[in-house]
Amino acid sequence: MNSFYGVFMPLARWSIFAILFVVGCQPPAETPHPEACDTPPSRTAGADWPRFLGPTSDGASAETGILKEWPRSGLKVVWEAALGLGFAPPVIADGRCFHFDRFGENCRLTARTSETGKLLWKYEYPTTYDDSYGYSPGPRCSPVVDGDRVYAYGPDGVLICVEAKTGKKVWDLEVSKKYNVHQNFFGVGSSPWVENELLIVAVGGSTGDRPENILEAKGNGSGIVAFDKRTGKEVWKCSDELASYASVIVAEIDGQRVGLYFARGGLLAFDPKEGRVLDRVDWRARTLESVNASNPVVVGKQILITECYGKGSLLLSWNGKTFDKVRADRDDVRIKSLACHWNTPIVVDGYAYGSSGRHENEAELRCVKWDTGEVVWAKKGLSRCQFSRVDGHFVCLTERGELSLLKIDPKEYREVARYELDGIEYPAWAAPVLSHGLLYIRGKDRLVCLELIPAK
Repeated sequence: MNSFYGVFMPLARWSIFAILFVVGCQPPAETPHPEACDTPPSRTAGADWPRFLGPTSDGASAETGILKEWPRSGLKVVWEAALGLGFAPPVIADGRCFHFDRFGENCRLTARTSETGKLLWKYEYPTTYDDSYGYSPGPRCSPVVDGDRVYAYGPDGVLICVEAKTGKKVWDLEVSKKYNVHQNFFGVGSSPWVENELLIVAVGGSTGDRPENILEAKGNGSGIVAFDKRTGKEVWKCSDELASYASVIVAEIDGQRVGLYFARGGLLAFDPKEGRVLDRVDWRARTLESVNASNPVVVGKQILITECYGKGSLLLSWNGKTFDKVRADRDDVRIKSLACHWNTPIVVDGYAYGSSGRHENEAELRCVKWDTGEVVWAKKGLSRCQFSRVDGHFVCLTERGELSLLKIDPKEYREVARYELDGIEYPAWAAPVLSHGLLYIRGKDRLVCLELIPAK
């Protein structure tokens, strides 16, 4: 998934059961312990994980020394915490674990000590967001940490900025109201991006009232909006693209900073400093409720996008001004080379690894040649999964809560260890987070911190 890890087929409209689920079954209240932040973290080796898909925004960690032989009972549980509603994974920075979810009628951003899970502070705001298809009405997006501030983007289109140390509000903005955003299928699901002094946000506002057929909605020039990260004031906006569930990224391509956004209708390239659209490529399935949710993947000058509703994958090359097509899955072939639902593929040494398939029963983990799209191997039975790369391995989490360690091998699927995590229930749609040797796993209503790299 992307920032929104639940881009799913409609099952049911909002129901009495779903309403009861929102207001009931909430975890017990916790008392904040701000004094706990006075104790510095003991784990100094490793790196923070301050934004969606990690420090390099590609699901990869540079840490080493992971446990490669797991006990039958699984990895050591360091701490765990009950969560509210939502799908968002946490982020880690400066000894703190930041998480965004929903409790009752409030969206809540929290900070905990990353090594003990002790609650430091919480910031709440009221929300009336209802999911049109009966899915959890909690946040879909990871928070983003930038120095002394934390940003969060709610499913209702509310953008907030708070102090990282205290949780005190710096500014907030009702983005959906300001830019007339017609509610997307499953709410807002794109994590913001910090670029120097800008906070770049996928907005996707429209003109006029919401049409009966959402395909008739027209953009109003706010497809992407950049705000002054200190004040929340608009700096620039561009594109008539409507919102998707992929997140904006900015990549260095041959010395050029290029913004990329896999929007509802296709891939957009833009100048992140000036907000000028550079090029665009159509890539969206014909199905009304099809969505784009996997982030663009950049290797050198090439960019891979993938979706699961009919188009599959497309490989492009950036020439400094426009996209050039390298290869694409054929429209007349039912089985695509790589059709990721919300998982963003990870590329290692010329091979792309991704969870391919729209539904749980048909999903499989695939290894695909980057340049040709040839499927080298495919592993069924994992359901839709998310994974992160570390120390020559993938840490893989299935949506049913099974955690496994896979040796990265382009020749075959190589499972090193596997077990079912206690307390991690379906839907476990958030990618594993690794920071300073600790692995953070989010399930339906619980966050578990595990020791993947022993403390030294």
